[in-house]
Amino acid sequence: MNLNVTFFSPLEQFQIIPIIPVEIFGIDMSITNQAFIAALTLFFTVTFTQLLLKKDKSFSVIPNRWQSIVEIIYKLILSLVVDNIKDKSGQKFFPLVFSIFVLVISLNVIGLIPYSFTLTSHLIVTLALSLSIFVGINIVCVRKHGIKFFCLFLPAGTSVLLAFLLVPIEMISYVFKPISLSIRLFANMMAGHTLLKVIAGFSASLMSASGILFLLHYVPLMILVPLFCLELGVALIQAFVFSILICIYLNDSINLH
Repeated sequence: MNLNVTFFSPLEQFQIIPIIPVEIFGIDMSITNQAFIAALTLFFTVTFTQLLLKKDKSFSVIPNRWQSIVEIIYKLILSLVVDNIKDKSGQKFFPLVFSIFVLVISLNVIGLIPYSFTLTSHLIVTLALSLSIFVGINIVCVRKHGIKFFCLFLPAGTSVLLAFLLVPIEMISYVFKPISLSIRLFANMMAGHTLLKVIAGFSASLMSASGILFLLHYVPLMILVPLFCLELGVALIQAFVFSILICIYLNDSINLH
């Protein structure tokens, strides 16, 4: 039995490919698959929201199925903000956390569509998102507490001698918060999509063979179904974890924990 198959790298799905090449004054301004998926995600999110609204831009008193799902997510994120930000003014950050959750979960889920593109599988995307939020959190902390901002790096009741050891450690830990936040999301999404691609490629290789190898391609195909459900669960959980950590960082900046 001959098995003549052309093998492709499972990492090819993460390549940024220009769809419409554009160059302005020597600067590459091409519209890539990454930019296209980002615009498509924004379009579908805004369109979905508008379809739920009535003509007076309000929700229905008796919700339909889709509105019920939105209300469940709304209550979930609201309880997340209230439980993790121990301050009455913390609720004003609900729109921020809700928007971040919707953005991350939309980018994660749309990447599961075949021949789509997962933006959150690129470290530069997750790092840019994490850094922008982290900078905003620090601005909130400085505006609220001023010079007391540096109390974040010195736990209460610490002796002077111990402070020389703890302060550098706390500063390094604080600086690495957005990095760990971005790597967590990037690594989980990239690993899951790579695994799906490897198993799908293995199944395709067996399908191109003959005899018993052709019959064996049903095994990886059946494995793909629970793996796809698992990856969908990971996409939802990672968006939730990302939002929880943002709430924790906000709580630290507001209450100086």
